[in-house]
Amino acid sequence: MAILVDENSLVIVQGITGREGTFCAGNMAAGGTKVVGGTSPGKGGQTVRLTSRYGFDGGDVPVFDSVAEAVEATGANVSAIFVPPPFAQDAIIEAADAGIVVIVCMTEGIPVRQTVEAVAHLERLGIPLVGPNGPGLASPPGANVGMMPNDIFTPGPVGLVSRSGTLTMEIVYELTEAGIGQSTCVGIGGDPVHGVGFVDCLKLFEADPATRAVVLVGEIGGDEEEDAARFVTEAMSKPVLAYIAGFTAPPGKKMGHAGAIVSGSASTAAAKAASLEAVGIAVAREPGEVVEMLGATDLKDRES
Repeated sequence: MAILVDENSLVIVQGITGREGTFCAGNMAAGGTKVVGGTSPGKGGQTVRLTSRYGFDGGDVPVFDSVAEAVEATGANVSAIFVPPPFAQDAIIEAADAGIVVIVCMTEGIPVRQTVEAVAHLERLGIPLVGPNGPGLASPPGANVGMMPNDIFTPGPVGLVSRSGTLTMEIVYELTEAGIGQSTCVGIGGDPVHGVGFVDCLKLFEADPATRAVVLVGEIGGDEEEDAARFVTEAMSKPVLAYIAGFTAPPGKKMGHAGAIVSGSASTAAAKAASLEAVGIAVAREPGEVVEMLGATDLKDRES
């Protein structure tokens, strides 16, 4: 099993005729994801070929003018959004209103007010939004929705939820190299306002029988890590460990993400690590320590 998406998910790509949409649609399909079509207003009736740089050719998929048309024709239930920032809010709301049940938005640079309005709309409908400004999510094998490479994933018992796209991929790669597979990896995005967060994913991982341990990847700024620490103490029975980026970040400096900024002593990496460690969550200081802390041999033995 997995959370949010699995090998049965039917995916459409909003913005499939754009450069990023076409490229990532081919990459997703090459990993076994069921990409059934896409949307691009004014280009309905065209097709897009699902190819990848490694020689994969998945044939043509249809392009529709609207998500409602795509859902009706293909039965799609998941959307991957690759549209420019001015159109992202409308794309998110359109997908939700058309019956998509999981929406994954990779777009960076959406105005905060528009994100707030889109998130509020989806919350009223009970539809999870992953992102924006994240790498997507993957449940190997057969479900990679977003922009992450397929070959870093392998099926297994570890769930991962991360604010950082780059660190998501780095830690997944190191887990795979150590023989530790993943149930689902969720890149929640680095913006200060986004859809599903740490606590939402921890709830899902706690209920997922395929997930035996969870890695939480945080960074400076905000208070999501502290919220996660409280949830772990109150409701998690599975082991959780963490890596926090930004121990050397100078106070008051934006560090790459709109959400990654130290606004006070409580939002530093040291303060976040202290909050997590206070409730028994081990916190790695280097990404490479995550594998060691998980106990690679023990996990491999339990998986087999």
